[in-house]
Amino acid sequence: MSHRLGVLISGRGSNLQSIVDAILRGELQAEIAVVISNRQEAAGLMRAREARLETVCVLQKDYASRELYDAAVVGVLQAHGVDLVCLAGFMRLIGEPLLEAFPNRVLNIHPSLLPAFPGLDAQRQALEHGVRVAGATVHLVDAELDGGAIVLQGAVPVLDADTVESLSARILVEEHRLYPRAIARVLDGKWRLVGRRFVVDAAAASA
Repeated sequence: MSHRLGVLISGRGSNLQSIVDAILRGELQAEIAVVISNRQEAAGLMRAREARLETVCVLQKDYASRELYDAAVVGVLQAHGVDLVCLAGFMRLIGEPLLEAFPNRVLNIHPSLLPAFPGLDAQRQALEHGVRVAGATVHLVDAELDGGAIVLQGAVPVLDADTVESLSARILVEEHRLYPRAIARVLDGKWRLVGRRFVVDAAAASA
């Protein structure tokens, strides 16, 4: 039985596309059960529809609180039999209803080498701080902003001539490579949490 993913987006959906492409190439043994957006105008919805994926918009304005909103998202995910929730540019904080419904089953990708530069504008933060290496991180989501256990990371050199736009573009390439691999690693189940650490079974790591 194929693993079923729920992908949450707010924008252009390029990481959604990387997941779709990895599935089509046979590199990720999963199917996308539903794509949820909190914005009706999100360009990623068109990507999803072109891939013949089911899409659902869940809008904050329709709910009186964040908890009710999150509960509505949980309802959509559960109705579609989702095993793993993948945040792909979803510009909302995740609350307790979603974390409780999918414990250690919510993934996010962030454009920095966490714990450095959490939150918004991570690429700008990296440039302004003067780091020589930036990158991308896939992590489990918990109640702390960009604070969950790290599944995979990929480094991207920061060049002297970099702008926010050029650095962001190179980090995005790494995100597209990293996210499907991290999803596959979580889905295979051969891992455990030791404190904050995501530890892969030795046999799985050598496979």
